[in-house]
Amino acid sequence: MHRQIIFIVVFLSVLALINTYVYRRFYRQLSPRFQHAGTFMMLAIMAGEVVFVINVITDFFPDSPILYLILSALVGISFMLFVVALLYDLIVSVARRIPFDQERRGAIKVPFDMVIIILTALYLCLGFFQGIDQPEVNTVVVQIEDFPFDGFTIVQLSDLHVGRAIKADFLEEIVSRTNAMQPDMVAITGDLFDMAAENLSKDLAPLMDLDAPAFFVTGNHEYYHGVEPMLELVQTLGIKVLNNQSIRFGNDEDHFFLVGINDLTGARFGVRPPDVETAYANVDPLKPTIVLSHQPKSLSLVEGRRCDLMLSGHTHGGQIFPFGLLVKLDQPYLSGLHEHQPGQQIFVSRGTGYWGPPLRVMAPSEISRIVITRAQ
Repeated sequence: MHRQIIFIVVFLSVLALINTYVYRRFYRQLSPRFQHAGTFMMLAIMAGEVVFVINVITDFFPDSPILYLILSALVGISFMLFVVALLYDLIVSVARRIPFDQERRGAIKVPFDMVIIILTALYLCLGFFQGIDQPEVNTVVVQIEDFPFDGFTIVQLSDLHVGRAIKADFLEEIVSRTNAMQPDMVAITGDLFDMAAENLSKDLAPLMDLDAPAFFVTGNHEYYHGVEPMLELVQTLGIKVLNNQSIRFGNDEDHFFLVGINDLTGARFGVRPPDVETAYANVDPLKPTIVLSHQPKSLSLVEGRRCDLMLSGHTHGGQIFPFGLLVKLDQPYLSGLHEHQPGQQIFVSRGTGYWGPPLRVMAPSEISRIVITRAQ
C-alpha cells in the first residue's frame, strides 16, 4: 500500500507539471480565440488522468476495455502535447529575438497558431491510428555461424500486455497469424500479463492453440502482479517456462541451445531473479546459443558467455516518438537487429501489444519473424 501511494503521488505530480507547462507555455501563448478551448481541454485531461490512476490502483470502475482505453489515452495525449508545447515554446522564443515589425508579427501569429494546431491534431491522430492498428509482421534474417538448421524460423511475441484493454479476441488473431507462418518455435519474451493471473485465464486461453513449441521468459510486468501464479498459468497453456533454464533444441548430432534468463526486475523484488550461472549450467559453449531475456541491457549478464543471438523486447520501440530518446538512456538498443559485438547479435522487438495509452508514433507494433540462416 505504501508503494502504491508513492506511485500515485509521483505519477500525478509529473502529469500535473507536464499539463501545467502545456497550458502556460502553449495554450496561453496562442491567439485569444484558441485559449479558452485549450484551458478546458487541459482541465478535462488532468481530471481524466486522476480518475485513470485511481482506477488502476483500486479497480473502482467495472472491467471496461473502452473506458480504460479512453482514460489511458489521456496520459499519452499529455506527453504528446508536451512535445508540441516544447517545440512551440522554442520557435516562439527564438522568433521574439528576431527584430520584426510588431504589427506584422501579430498578423503572422494567427495563421502560425492554426498551422501548429492542425499539426498537433495530425500528430494525435497518427498516434491513435498506429496504436490500434493490427501488428505488422516484421521479418528479419539473422546469420549465425555453424547453426544446425538453415532457415530455422522463430516467431517472437513480446509485450502483449494482456489485461484491461487487450483481451482474448486480440490474442486469437495473433495466434492465428502466428500459426499461418508455420514457425519452428515461438518465443514469448515477457510482459505477457498486465493484470493478476486469476483474472486472465480466459483471455490467455488462445495461446493453447499455438502449433509450434512455445517458450516464455518473465518481463518486468510479471513481477508487478504476482509472478508465481503467472508462471503456473503459463505452464497450463502448454508453454514451456524457461526460468533461468536452457534446453537443447534438435537431435544429438544437430542442435543448438535455447537459454531463458529471468527479468532483471526479479533482483529488485527478491523473487526469481536472473541467474546466469544456473541458466548456462548445461550449455555447451561450442554450440550455437540463442538467449531469451526481456530487457536489452540483459546483454551485460551474458558477457563472456556464448550468445549468438539474444531476443528481447521491453522498449516498445519508444512507443510514442520522441519518447524513445528517453528509453535510450536506460537501454542500449531501442528496436531491430544489432551486432553488439563480433559473434553476438541482439534483436529487440517493438512489442506486439502496448502498455498504457493505445497510442504509437513511428514505432508500430509487430509480430517478429526471425529466420536464422548459416553464416557464409
